[in-house]
Amino acid sequence: MTATAKSMQTPTPVERSAWQRFFKSGRGDSPFKRILIHLALIFSCVVAVYPVLRVFSVSLRPGDRLLSTSLAIIPEDATLEAYIIVLTEKEFLVWIWNSIVITFSTAVVGVILASTSAYAFSRWRFPGRGPGMVFLLATQMIPAPMLMVPIFILASKLNLTQTYRGLVLAYSVTSIPFSIWILKGYYDTIPRDLEEAALIDGASPMAAFWRIILPLSTPALAIIFLFNFMQAWNDYLLARVMLSNATELWTWPLGLVSFQGQFRTQWGLFTAASFLVMLPVVALFLYSSRWLISGLTLGSVKG
Repeated sequence: MTATAKSMQTPTPVERSAWQRFFKSGRGDSPFKRILIHLALIFSCVVAVYPVLRVFSVSLRPGDRLLSTSLAIIPEDATLEAYIIVLTEKEFLVWIWNSIVITFSTAVVGVILASTSAYAFSRWRFPGRGPGMVFLLATQMIPAPMLMVPIFILASKLNLTQTYRGLVLAYSVTSIPFSIWILKGYYDTIPRDLEEAALIDGASPMAAFWRIILPLSTPALAIIFLFNFMQAWNDYLLARVMLSNATELWTWPLGLVSFQGQFRTQWGLFTAASFLVMLPVVALFLYSSRWLISGLTLGSVKG
């Protein structure tokens, strides 16, 4: 019985070869395997896109009709009235402009400060380097809502509330520690030989960092930029605290909440604005996708 059990558990050479052929990589994949892969990818795309299509469907319904018995994406009585009202009668464009200014400023400030700080942690040895990295990591363990009170108190004492500058600084402070950790790990993978060669050729340390390290760190910088951008773009709580009275500086999350009343929600306007808000982010990701490819340093050192 033991031999029979072992024969049942151990695949025969014919079964093993068939199993290996099924999972064979490269252009020799079996048609059945390619079909399974494509079906899995199509299913994942449908799961990701379907909620967005339902939001788009609600924005095309007349009035504030949220529920419907029809599963059609485009209803029979579809109308663009909600989009026209959002773009012409509401301050949606002002909200979008405020969000773009704040998020791009936050992303640029975050990339500048994080790139230089991470380079110092990666290349230099100074007292407090290890505890400093641990402290930066510990700050990420504090829940974000707990930081709003001290940030608001500091901003109030510096007269930075109800301003662009205060919100940009608040976003930058909360995102820089994580950015430093990401960039520091990426800088560690760049060979020091590149900087030493530049220094031998007469370049200064700043020139070596600007001309050698930063171009090779483009994928990591792009990820940090997108991380800072998305954190500031989607934030509601901190913006609500910092810009509570400055309605002319409201970002789009604060503006969309204005469509929600105590007894009635304007679902048509809410979904139309939500769909329009998605377009700049999608365009940004499509534009920056070419930089989100690692491995630019491969082959940079010939040995």
